[in-house]
Amino acid sequence: MGRILAIDYGVKRVGLAVTDPLQIIASGLDTVHAQDVLAFLQKYTQQEEVDEFVVGMPKHLDGNDTNNTQHVVGFVRKLQKQFPGKKVITHDERFTSRMAFQTMIDVGLSKKARADKATVDKISATIILQSYLESRQYL
Repeated sequence: MGRILAIDYGVKRVGLAVTDPLQIIASGLDTVHAQDVLAFLQKYTQQEEVDEFVVGMPKHLDGNDTNNTQHVVGFVRKLQKQFPGKKVITHDERFTSRMAFQTMIDVGLSKKARADKATVDKISATIILQSYLESRQYL
C-alpha cells in the first residue's frame, strides 16, 4: 500500500503532508515554492510509493469559489497530466488555515514562529489530509 499525499496549493507556496504507508497517520512533509512543486512531487514519488494525491479545494463558506479556486483547478489539471496513473482527489479546505494557526497557538509556538507562512501551509496540508482520512471512514 502506498502513501496518500496532500497538497495545500497556493500561488506562492505549497504545503505538503503525507500518510504513513498504512495510510493511518497524517504528517507534515514540507513547504515548497509553487513553481517547484511538480518537480518536488516527481522526485518524491520516485523515492516513495504514492497511491493518490489529495488537493485542498478552496471555497467560501457559502460554497462558492474563492479567488484561488481557479489556480487550484489549473494545478489539479497539471498534476493529473504529470501523474496519469495516480488518483487525484479534491477535498474541501475551508477553515484549514484558521485551524492551522489555532493549532500553532495550542502547541505554544511563539508569535515569530506563527508568522512563518510555510509552517501554516504545512500544517494546513496535514489538516486537509487528516480530514480526508476521516471522511473515508464513513464511505
